[in-house]
Amino acid sequence: MTIKPLFDQVLIKMTEAEETTKSGIILAASAQEKPQVAEVIAVGDGKYDDNGKLVPMIVKVGDKVLTRKYGGTDVKIDGEEYTLVGQEDILAIVTA
Repeated sequence: MTIKPLFDQVLIKMTEAEETTKSGIILAASAQEKPQVAEVIAVGDGKYDDNGKLVPMIVKVGDKVLTRKYGGTDVKIDGEEYTLVGQEDILAIVTA
């Protein structure tokens, strides 16, 4: 199954949550923080402004992004978990 987000929506796949602390303590699943870094899987075409002009997307497929901690809609596609968020829920593009 393929999903093509509409307008300014972005399909992302979250990175794995940290299972151990920096000092080596193993965290229970309930104590792990929700990850905020994700990979962009698919993007919509953009959003129309008040004058009817298409404003293109800033993020592109393959970008690593920092997202709001809570938000978006979780979806499951072919057994994989993804999140659908609006571009405004993406706070930054992560670079090396």
